[in-house]
Amino acid sequence: MPVVSSTVARAANVELVIQQGTDFSHIVSVKNSDGSVFPLTGYTARMQLRPNASSATVLAELSTSNAKITVNGATGQLTLALTNVDTAAYTWRSGVYDLEITSSGGVVTRIMEGNVTLSLEVTR
Repeated sequence: MPVVSSTVARAANVELVIQQGTDFSHIVSVKNSDGSVFPLTGYTARMQLRPNASSATVLAELSTSNAKITVNGATGQLTLALTNVDTAAYTWRSGVYDLEITSSGGVVTRIMEGNVTLSLEVTR
């Protein structure tokens, strides 16, 4: 699981692989530069997957609003989660994403970004 520093100017680059037709879960731990837990109490999060960064097409959206991201403020962890029904419906092959957190005061911080690949299901 990636460790993301809350004080760096650049988001962590993490490649994600989603297996089509299976449940997907990925835990992101957010840490301060000294390694201590970054408290996420009061934060929301959102993440979009697109074919490329300039595309208007959204392949998938995960957020605290749609319950595909949960925030554990005390542990400084975000859990990204998709059901097997969600991933079975995906037909795209690859794309890019970024993950942003928003404080209760409205400050938006990108904490993770990278490429995402869909590993196609063989067993149906």
